[in-house]
Amino acid sequence: METFLRGLPKAELHLHIEGTLEPEMMFDLAQRNDVTLPYANVAEIRAAYEFENLQSFLDVYYAGASVLVTASDFSALMSAYLDRAIADGVRHAEIFFDPQTHTERGIAIETVFTGFAAAQDRYADRISTSLILCFLRHLPPESAVSTLRAALVWRDRFIAVGLDSGEAGNPPELFVDAYREAKAAGLRLVAHAGEEGPADYVRSALDILHVERIDHGVRAADDPNLVARLVAEGIPLTMCPLSNQKLQVFPDLRDHNLKQLLDQGVRVTINSDDPSYFGGYILDNYLAIADALNLDRDDLILLARNSIEATFLADDAKAVLLAEIDDYVQ
Repeated sequence: METFLRGLPKAELHLHIEGTLEPEMMFDLAQRNDVTLPYANVAEIRAAYEFENLQSFLDVYYAGASVLVTASDFSALMSAYLDRAIADGVRHAEIFFDPQTHTERGIAIETVFTGFAAAQDRYADRISTSLILCFLRHLPPESAVSTLRAALVWRDRFIAVGLDSGEAGNPPELFVDAYREAKAAGLRLVAHAGEEGPADYVRSALDILHVERIDHGVRAADDPNLVARLVAEGIPLTMCPLSNQKLQVFPDLRDHNLKQLLDQGVRVTINSDDPSYFGGYILDNYLAIADALNLDRDDLILLARNSIEATFLADDAKAVLLAEIDDYVQ
């Protein structure tokens, strides 16, 4: 199964690049950039990766991101992820990044884009990539608008906007202005919804922000009418099984609703979210959920096909990757 899944061509659509910061790199960059961490060594960093909920994870996540200072740091982070993605059979990745995490601590947005671009260009012949600029929902909506406007200088380096960070008490409709401007700029639209927030947050993301893809979306299953809409409109859900387990959304993966929604016709995909913190990259997520839910070969092929169809690639590029899956399976 591992050999089959590793070679199965796939896309990753829900991956926070800052969430790929492994403890060893965090510690090395902290020393290089003279950043003081509340951890004495790598072992203490790993011990801190025990979370009770989304907010306790975010506290560690933002502390870790403080070690990213120079363009070469951002390039190294992206390169390390791309190496792992390629090894896991990822052909295309649409990668979240959080510019406010960096600009709020004085890092120029140019530094972020320049670093990521250097790595993306270096790997372009091995894996195609696009960036998705995410707004932090715990910050004021006005900050999202100003961040977008500053980033539009680099419009050719990102394809979409997203919405992440603490969902509780931060409904999608707060960010309607930023999304309106993003759409006017020709950007694609996605949003985290229905992870710790209710199914209504998924509906708001669709109706008010007009997103094309829902990140997580597990709580959509609480509303049969919403599930029927997701099926009818072909709205993809970018699910992250190990993240859901680590953050106690589904403490036991055997209770995860991925298979239930897949069988109902929802365009479900598998992704790794923040793999350094949640204990597994995309192949690990495929293997864990396949085992927990007894997914068969056809389920797994469908999940891989869904991942390609849910990308923002042009139709001809999707067709090439879908043909790769067919050839591989045969």
